[in-house]
Amino acid sequence: MPEYIPPAIDWVREQVELYEGSGGTEGTTLRDTGLPCIIVTHQGGKTGGIRKIPLMRVKVGQSYVLVGSYGGRPKNPVWVYNLRAHQDVEIRDKTEVMKMRVREVTNEKERKSLWDASVAAFPSYAEYQAKTDRTIPVFLAEPV
Repeated sequence: MPEYIPPAIDWVREQVELYEGSGGTEGTTLRDTGLPCIIVTHQGGKTGGIRKIPLMRVKVGQSYVLVGSYGGRPKNPVWVYNLRAHQDVEIRDKTEVMKMRVREVTNEKERKSLWDASVAAFPSYAEYQAKTDRTIPVFLAEPV
């Protein structure tokens, strides 16, 4: 069984601990945005360890859109590389925990549809894309 490696960034670790520690009854909105978030449990691409990251809740049908915005920074967040290496994830949406498989969305039409849904859920994504030269990665987590 791989070892859990807590997030290095304080606020991220605290968010995960509150969300998971409460069984999904607390910490379900991201920081001070008041917007709903989920916890994505995944495997590290290099370490093989278990990682957990809070992401904005963008639900489309029974699937979730995971957006690698990193606030519009020039580089992708590390979790993007982890998901490219290991597609099996677990998603906690409040008290519900589901095993899912992710795939990076590269088809332009599908990506645009999912990107539009993501911006509708969290309008700052549009600002983040405008701030960076990279194309922000979009993943779809689907039930297995």
